[in-house]
Amino acid sequence: MATLTAPISRRKFVIGSAVAGAGLIVGFRFGAPLLHSQESEKAKKKARPNPFDAYVHVKPSGKISLIVAKSEMGQGIKTGLAMILAEEASVDFNTVSVEQAETRPDLYEHMGTGGSGSTQESFTPLRQAGATVRILMITAASQKWNVSAKECTAKKGTVVHEKSGRSATYGELVEAAARLPLPDQEKVGLKDESEFELIGHSTPRVDIPAKVNGSAVFGLDVRVPDMLYAVVARCSTFGGKPAHFDAAKAKAIPGVRDVFEIPALGADKFTAGGVVVVADSTWTALKGREALNITWNHGAAVSEHTEAIHKDLHASAHKPGERIRNDGDVDAAFSKNAKVIEAVYELPLLAHATMEPMNITVHARGSDAEVWAPTQSPDWVQGTVAQVLGLKPDQVIVHTTYMGGGFGRRYMADFPAEGAQIAKVVGKPVQLVWSREDDMTHDFYRPAVCHHFRGAVDASGNPVAWFNTLASTSIGGLWNPKESHAKDESGGALQMAYAIPNVRMEYNPAESAVPRAWWRSVEHSFNGFAVESFIDELAASAGKDPYEFRRSLLVKPANWKARFEDDPDPARLRAVLELVADKAGWGKPLPKGSGRGIATYHSFGSYFAEVAEVTVKGSDFKIDRIVAAVDCGQVVNPESVRAQAESAIIYGLSAALKNQITIKNGAVEQTNFDGYDPLRISEAPRIEVHITHSKDDPGGMGEPGLPPAAPAVANAIFAASGQRVRKMPFQLKTA
Repeated sequence: MATLTAPISRRKFVIGSAVAGAGLIVGFRFGAPLLHSQESEKAKKKARPNPFDAYVHVKPSGKISLIVAKSEMGQGIKTGLAMILAEEASVDFNTVSVEQAETRPDLYEHMGTGGSGSTQESFTPLRQAGATVRILMITAASQKWNVSAKECTAKKGTVVHEKSGRSATYGELVEAAARLPLPDQEKVGLKDESEFELIGHSTPRVDIPAKVNGSAVFGLDVRVPDMLYAVVARCSTFGGKPAHFDAAKAKAIPGVRDVFEIPALGADKFTAGGVVVVADSTWTALKGREALNITWNHGAAVSEHTEAIHKDLHASAHKPGERIRNDGDVDAAFSKNAKVIEAVYELPLLAHATMEPMNITVHARGSDAEVWAPTQSPDWVQGTVAQVLGLKPDQVIVHTTYMGGGFGRRYMADFPAEGAQIAKVVGKPVQLVWSREDDMTHDFYRPAVCHHFRGAVDASGNPVAWFNTLASTSIGGLWNPKESHAKDESGGALQMAYAIPNVRMEYNPAESAVPRAWWRSVEHSFNGFAVESFIDELAASAGKDPYEFRRSLLVKPANWKARFEDDPDPARLRAVLELVADKAGWGKPLPKGSGRGIATYHSFGSYFAEVAEVTVKGSDFKIDRIVAAVDCGQVVNPESVRAQAESAIIYGLSAALKNQITIKNGAVEQTNFDGYDPLRISEAPRIEVHITHSKDDPGGMGEPGLPPAAPAVANAIFAASGQRVRKMPFQLKTA
């Protein structure tokens, strides 16, 4: 084996000793290339000694492990990545396993799982790694038999020389392959799509059996010897803290081991702080918490109310803001004889509401620590725990478990910080458990938003102006309030793809004490609703069919090129729009009181279009059917694509129809699913997902199905009843 001594580019691999064990080890990297020699010496010093994100380990048994820092949280990534590797390596899918990488930021640069990026960033590098394994095995066999490598083929983990009838398994060849020089990566041939036997073919998820039989270990399933359990009593008001507490009654409960206070951490109150109850069981800890007598200092946020937040957002959306797009002459377009349409869309704060509340198990042993965490960011967990315990990051071992939903919430490190604070006092393994009420009232919420639109259509029904001002309690504003976050918050709205000659977009932030962070599809969840609702309003004002109106505006000039980061390709948007209209039977008559709505949207590298069919009766409505068309580039596992699309649509419909977080006296009013109810099975519509065939690189799939769901339903309600719904959750007026 060779040892890496210098930085290499992403298109090169190394047979190295970074992963323990006999056999062939190929390390490779996702994402941007590492530093090149012409870059500054200062920048060079920042390069890591082992610049890889993943390793392929071919063992003497012939089995292959992919060691990668990607968390499995129901999206099927352990199946998809194994499929990609097995395809190009020419091995049996069942011989490949995906293992969670140890938390070593010095070895793995990308350890987070989010942004629908796991397949996007890994597809080509992982194919190249698999092809490298295949070529090394063929080369080793050809040298062993003294024949041309061109006469040898690889299939199902075996190299065959048909002329002589000889064959050898990868396990038999691995020792010789490990001594070979690496092939030139520019000459490593990837398989043609016509040769795919796994990629693009539905494959059962490898994590399902363990989840069905109960052997899968989620965060709450973790059990280690001598483990104790803890809960925290937190002030209901953001930024509040205990003024005084009496623990006598709590300590009198059998099984309660200790009661103590932990402070809030970070200038921005990254953790809430509170009073900890440690006990022999979670139930006992919860009973102990109920017995606490706490006087709270509610702090400055006690004056915050939902009404004030919305008033501020509304005012901010109606005043000049930071201009981030300015095509043509919007002012002149409005001054001409054009029909002007104006609309305001409002979206509330939203909770993540994962099925498994936040939890973590931490064992602080003085000189080191061990952590079991259902997390999307094990490296952030490691760094946070180390900081709290006064350790170096490499003194903290993090085991990433399965997780009962992530949606961005498990990217945060507030609950790991609390776990470390508690473990530091307890001195034994301790599992911190958040109740559903804790989880609902101390989340990092999807921002509250207000969109103000003005548009204009000419006498021929052509849109001539589009002016959008967005105001939000921005995510970035929580962490870096002095910086501009206009482009981050406006993603999808900034890149509005319809061919309208005069376009302007502005942004204003709104202040709030409510903590905010990434929520499934992030800014696209609110921008998709507003943009696709307003384009529908322009179509209605122009007297045109909303599908044909959109289609006519998705034009890709011959000299088209992206102007903004994540600019959508109009031709791909148009293609999914046409597909969904065809599959949904757009234009076919529906019964009286029923209507169809349409929406199309691009996010995370994928293109979606959705049609909703609804029935409206007075102030009630029912979603009868959702038809979705998706172009996510090269599909790895079609069943995972369908499952992710259905999941994102349901999650989006829950928000559109039922969910909102409201604030009273600086505290969240909703505490459980009785006040924040997800869409139930009996309420869920029939969903059809149609996948296009594409040779483009894969896009993301965990989130892109969500943004068009709400506007498709809102537009269908208008088609059925003539009512526009511009505020979430949807409420219809009595006819």
